[in-house]
Parts: sequence; structure tokens; C-alpha cells
Amino acid sequence: MGKKFIEWEEAERDGCFGGDVTIIFMMGNDLMNAVVITKPGGPEVLQVQKRSVPKPKENEVLIKIFAAGINRPDVFQRKGSYPPPANAPQDIPGLEVAGIIEQCGAGVINWEKGDAVCALLSGGGYAEYAVVHAGSCLPIPAGFDFVQAASLPETVFTVWHNVFQRGNLKENEHFLVHGGSSGIGITAIQLAKAFGAKVFATAGTDEKCASCISLGADKCINYKNADFEEELKNDGIDVILDMVGGDYIPKNMRLLREDGRLIFINTVKGSTQKQSDLDFSLIMRKRLTISGSMLRSRDVNFKQALTEDIRKNVWPVLESGKFKPVIFAQFPLAQANKAHEIMESSLHIGKIILTN
Repeated sequence: MGKKFIEWEEAERDGCFGGDVTIIFMMGNDLMNAVVITKPGGPEVLQVQKRSVPKPKENEVLIKIFAAGINRPDVFQRKGSYPPPANAPQDIPGLEVAGIIEQCGAGVINWEKGDAVCALLSGGGYAEYAVVHAGSCLPIPAGFDFVQAASLPETVFTVWHNVFQRGNLKENEHFLVHGGSSGIGITAIQLAKAFGAKVFATAGTDEKCASCISLGADKCINYKNADFEEELKNDGIDVILDMVGGDYIPKNMRLLREDGRLIFINTVKGSTQKQSDLDFSLIMRKRLTISGSMLRSRDVNFKQALTEDIRKNVWPVLESGKFKPVIFAQFPLAQANKAHEIMESSLHIGKIILTN
């Protein structure tokens, strides 16, 4: 199963002091630290509180968290505009973690206590422990540490499902991602490039554009200095991953080639647009496909199937060295508010991580 971690008492009992085994010390109580959204508001509403360590139900595992990724949906949840699913912690954000399995619930057959994993959660990642369905766990990729592994699940799951499954991006096609320096962006650029696409991106500064180029983008447009539609009108795009919406929508539709695919994962500039600005005949003339998705609320069967597809197709790319995790900053759990301040500033390039 890959890396194995065991407790000191087990090591002493079993004589496990050599080989590929790491000894760790575990807390022996039923309480943990967790970052709680005390009320909707700014970063200051995030506070560390004591909570009971969750217990895994059937087909779930309990993970001792070493690192957790910060994502834009966490900010929306903190502000009160993105409520978690009913089966997720309601006031503890966090959609991706990396750590070791501390306990397996009934029915778990593919994981054992001590396995090193990263996992996609519906919430609860800003804590020392979290439970998740076993089918949403993946092994830590070879060569990755916990911080790097924690940067993967939310972005890799989102990109693989939307760009490659829904968008059906193929080798030699042209791909455009907006927000190229975001966690989603850096993942989309690298995976699209690894699978043979020509990659275009937009970002808000020359520094961010340079980072996109260094990760594999063939061209990146600073949208604050130039009109991306004008800059890309002669390139022709087959698949667009859009998290912006608003006035980007008609531009995206005009940029797409015949049989192009426009995929939405967010609409930060608005989910509506004046009908006069949209030429719906383009959909018919170009045979365009417009789609999108939200992963957080999907059921465990869907997520398990997606996890298996990612392990088969994406994990070999990660372990081959063709993918570089980009970590902008790390903060201890108690400084989650500072991590959110950076996320909202949009000054970062890559991922922001909380550590335990």
C-alpha cells in the first residue's frame, strides 16, 4: 500500500524499528483542534476550538491530518454563501487533506491503519482528524510529501472530471484555462500539457503569466493589459475551463472552434449575462457543448469511480515527474485566518496549505 506509519507502542511490541517504517507519536484522547467558522464573515471568524475526534462509519476511514489544502470554496463557505452538504461538518471547512489512516470503519478492505493517503472531503479538513469515505482516498504519490500531497485532491479531481471527462480534451487539441496561476489553473496547465494538448491561459499579472509559461503553457495573456479574445482569436480553442463567467461567456463562445467545449466550474464575475451579448446561434453553427459541474455534493459512488479513474490515469503522470506541485505558503492550523487573507488577496501563485 506504499508508505506505512505505525505508533510507538506497536513498534515496540512488534520490533518494528527498521526498514521502510516511520514511527510517529499519537494523541491518546478523544479531542482535537479544529478551525471553526464561528459566524459568517471575514477571515477573523475562523477560530481554533476543541472538538470531538470523529468516528468512522461503515466504509469510512479516520485520517490523522498532517496537511490540508486551502481552496476558494472554503472562502465562500466562510462568508455564508456556500453551505456544505448535510453529511459534512457544517462549521469546519476544508476539502482536501493528506495524512495517515488512524482507524478503518467496518467494510473497508483496501486500506489499513498506517497507510499514507490524500483524500477529497466534503468538509472538515481544517482539523487534526477527519473522516472520509474510503473510496475518496488515494495513496501519497511516490516522491511527494504530505504538504505536496495535500495540494492535489480538490484540484486534480476538479480538473480531471471537467477537462478530461466532461471536456474530453484530446492530444493536439487547444486548451484554454482562465485563472492559470490558481490551484486549478496550475493543475490544468500541467495535466493538459502532459496529455499532449497545446495550452493557453489567462492571469492577472506578468509574474503570474511567467509562472504559467514555466509550468507548460504555450501562451498566457495578462487580462488586465490585453483582451484575451483578441490575443487568441487566431489560435482557435477546443476546450475552455472557465471559473470567471460574466462577460467572459460570449468571448469564450466566439473563441471556440467547431465542436468546442466550454466547461464552467465557477462564475466569480456572475452567472448571468445579458442575452443581447450572447449569440446562441454560435452553439448551433459550431456545434458547441456547454457544461459544468460541482463535485462537493456528488454521491460517494460517483466520487469513488472518479478516484479510481484518477489513480489509473493521473497518478502515473504525477509519479513520472511531469507534474510539479506549486506551494505558495504554509501556515499552522491556528493561522487559518492568515491563509484566507492571502487567498482573498489573489496575490498567490499555486496552493496555500495548513499544517498540523
